[in-house]
Amino acid sequence: MDLRQLKYFVQIAESGNFSRAAEVLRIAQPSLSQQMKNLEEELGVELLLRHARGVTPTEIGQQFYDHARRILEEVERTRDVVRSQSQNPAGRVSVGLPTSACRGLSLPLITAMAERQPNITLHIVEAMTGYLDDFIQLGRLDVALLYDHKAFEHVAWTEMMVEDLMLFVPPDHPVAAQGGISFRDMFALPIVLPGAPNVMRTVIEQFAARHDVVPNAMACDSLPAIARMVRARKALAVMPHFAFSDEMERGEMVAVPIVDPTPSWRLSVVVSQRTMNPRGSEAVAKVMADVIAEMVGAGVWLARLRGDRARPETLRAAAR
Repeated sequence: MDLRQLKYFVQIAESGNFSRAAEVLRIAQPSLSQQMKNLEEELGVELLLRHARGVTPTEIGQQFYDHARRILEEVERTRDVVRSQSQNPAGRVSVGLPTSACRGLSLPLITAMAERQPNITLHIVEAMTGYLDDFIQLGRLDVALLYDHKAFEHVAWTEMMVEDLMLFVPPDHPVAAQGGISFRDMFALPIVLPGAPNVMRTVIEQFAARHDVVPNAMACDSLPAIARMVRARKALAVMPHFAFSDEMERGEMVAVPIVDPTPSWRLSVVVSQRTMNPRGSEAVAKVMADVIAEMVGAGVWLARLRGDRARPETLRAAAR
């Protein structure tokens, strides 16, 4: 068994068809079929079920696929370690972006990386912040943008800014004409928040506890679904201004300030110290911090930058 056979098997399993896999791999289909026959004979098991529509992995074939995929990913990450030791950062860097920021930040980040670090390949992962926090701590992500992240010994961070949370309502909603709504009065309305363990839910519930407020709210972990609920007048959403900037530009929503008191959260660029491409990860973190600061400075992203964010490349260790 060799890495080439693993690569071939993974591609066949994902393509579901020998001919499509052969096209992607740019090899002759008979040669590919022979390689899989040799692999199955060596292992003494049937890895693929052949049928009229193509092929599907057997039960043991699916297990083999999972292992093969991880092996190939580790090989690629090992290559990145070597590449990252060159003078210019290079290789693949996985970047986690929270759902509330991914739509607005991904394109500016990709554009800036292409201009400033063309040798780095980004793999962007969108998820709710709570999941990204776990991924970065486990080393499954190299860099992430997190709200009120957990302190952990295997991450370092640059705290960027503070965002106030706002109430999003349809433009014809009675609250839309108000200059603001109190945090307590807000929960007399139908509110939707992401569910636990999402950081948004935690921030609101902890903030409510400090001010003797019962935060009655529905739970939904899909930002598009939350947007649809607001447009359909089924619920009102609590989010940072940046989350629904597209909807506001189209006139579908209005952001109403939450006052007396105003909930907020901190935003940080976080780097996993378990990354196998430290130079590339630090380069991405710096570009991300610069892009965010530029967007805040231009008024595209409504937030308050930290005054000490003069050198975003300086990462403060989480454990002191």
